[in-house]
Amino acid sequence: MNIDIFAKRFTALSRLQKQIIMIIADALMLQIALWSAFSLRFGEWYLPNQSVVWLFVLAPIVALPIFIKFGLYRAIIRYIGFHALWAVIQSVTLYALVWAVVALLSKIEGVLRSITLINWMMAILLIGGSRMVARWWFADMFNSASAVGKSARSNVVIYGAGSAGMQLATGLSHSREFKPVAFIDDKVELHHHHIQSLRVYPFAQLGQMIETMKVHEVLLALPSASRSRRNEIIALLESYSVRVRTLPGMAEMAQGRVKIEDIREVTIEDMLERDLVAPNLELLHTNIKGKAVMVTGAGGSIGSELCRQIVKLKPAVLILFEQCEYALYSIDKELAWHNIGLEIIAILGSVQDSERLAQVVSAYGAQTIYHAAAYKHVPMVEKNPVEAIQNNIIGTWQAAEVARARGVETFVLISTDKAVRPTNTMGATKRFAELVLQGLAKKINSSDVGANYRTRFCMVRFGNVLGSSGSVVPLFHEQISRGGPVTVTDPNITRFFMTISEAAQLVIQAGAMGQGGDVFVLNMGEPVKILDLAKKMIHLSGFEVKDDDHPKGDVEIQFTGLRSGEKLYEELLIGDNVRPTDHPLIMCAEEDLLPWESIVGFLNELDAASKAHDQEKIRSLLIDAVAGFKPQCGIEDNLYKQRKDHRDSNMHLLIP
Repeated sequence: MNIDIFAKRFTALSRLQKQIIMIIADALMLQIALWSAFSLRFGEWYLPNQSVVWLFVLAPIVALPIFIKFGLYRAIIRYIGFHALWAVIQSVTLYALVWAVVALLSKIEGVLRSITLINWMMAILLIGGSRMVARWWFADMFNSASAVGKSARSNVVIYGAGSAGMQLATGLSHSREFKPVAFIDDKVELHHHHIQSLRVYPFAQLGQMIETMKVHEVLLALPSASRSRRNEIIALLESYSVRVRTLPGMAEMAQGRVKIEDIREVTIEDMLERDLVAPNLELLHTNIKGKAVMVTGAGGSIGSELCRQIVKLKPAVLILFEQCEYALYSIDKELAWHNIGLEIIAILGSVQDSERLAQVVSAYGAQTIYHAAAYKHVPMVEKNPVEAIQNNIIGTWQAAEVARARGVETFVLISTDKAVRPTNTMGATKRFAELVLQGLAKKINSSDVGANYRTRFCMVRFGNVLGSSGSVVPLFHEQISRGGPVTVTDPNITRFFMTISEAAQLVIQAGAMGQGGDVFVLNMGEPVKILDLAKKMIHLSGFEVKDDDHPKGDVEIQFTGLRSGEKLYEELLIGDNVRPTDHPLIMCAEEDLLPWESIVGFLNELDAASKAHDQEKIRSLLIDAVAGFKPQCGIEDNLYKQRKDHRDSNMHLLIP
């Protein structure tokens, strides 16, 4: 019978049938080991006499129960590793000792002490060696059968020859997708040595390895490296036409062995993340621990991440307030799955409904509100300014008034860098929402209301967050997966970026520092050029940018021009009057505000103009109310245009 056919038939057997075959094979190996021990000791082909035969019979009787107890028949042969071999050594040693005691006590002539030692060594060699041969044989057969030849597996280099790298190499030896061919490590003392039959190279030889070994991917096995070091390595890998994947960091990895499933794509988040500043635990807990916390816009990108961070801080109850049914269902299901025992209340509603807001805040006694509900997609808001007025401005006003009237302790508005010297309707509405809270805070602080009954209003302003619904990153991912082109509005456009989890954590800490009317600004680091961002994402996906210098590249970048209301760069501060806080990444800006009487006047006029769908009036009011608002485009409201076109087309009916 062909050996490969036998192997395939063996793998098709049931687990019990395989275990029986292994037991029979081990019994045979024990006989061979014992016979070899006698033969080697006497230097001839040994033929046992009648008095010694029963010791051969005794060998499997003693050994097999011990092997079963040590789990030698529970291991899957093609995945057998060091722990299984250690179990073989332990069980064989115990068997050899028991057999030796019986054999020596029997005082049978010709059974020498040295035979027991040789028997032990031969048994380990045959029992353990047979398993390693079977492991290699079946694993190789399995990989060959599962892939379309060896060429179907991608040759990969593992960056990091430490514990994680070695565990990953072991796991990849059974992979249908990856074939490890070498290690790269920064430690000079490891260079040109072999670990698990793979040679360790310095990074400088990567280019040569790509050519000679046909390397397609580099897997980063550096879970304990700092983010800055990982970023340096990823930046170095950008110039090579290889796909880069990584294991998660230590904070993300679960306990246990490194698994192939832990490998993930290197994302742009890995490139832009900074080394984390340890959070101030007191600030994190101040407004949340043991309190009733409410998040408006809880199903959005920022709102949902706030909820994830909040549940870790053990509030008494978390109220999810969201107008999108599916978004509310998704975040409610996610939080409930991981936070059994915590009371989570899912409320479907709009911040434009003040009565609904008041009922919810009163019913559950909300003490802290994070107001994340807003329309924030610049082009969409530019085309639908009426809804932006009602949601971003009137909705914020109503939510703040409800919080004040119902004795909410802290109200935190999630703002944006686009509120600074805005050039679009979204930014203008968010800046006016800030003015509303600043005005309310000043009104409260100047009143005779006791300090214990004052709602502390504050706002937190930051730039783009990676992974949000409005982020450019998901769009680039989609375009690259389609083969391009990747669309960038302008070669010089820049943006601030921060990971969504870091932004949410800083929002919570900033809110705890608010005294009333504070405008907190998050330190977003250095602005990122969007063109560079696009190039990095193309390179990290294993492709080359197609341009005049590289006409045979894979993915082209096209420039589409700035969109309606879009700026080349964003700012976080209106003026230069800023002071530090207790947190190194949070600043407090001192900015001009409007008297409350003026704000109320603007609010009433904006409300009336939006309900009348008077676009010219809305634009005029925003220009008057928001200092520095310089619209870059005309009125784009879809409904307004339709009404205007309809009116113009029917003007002849009005002519007598």
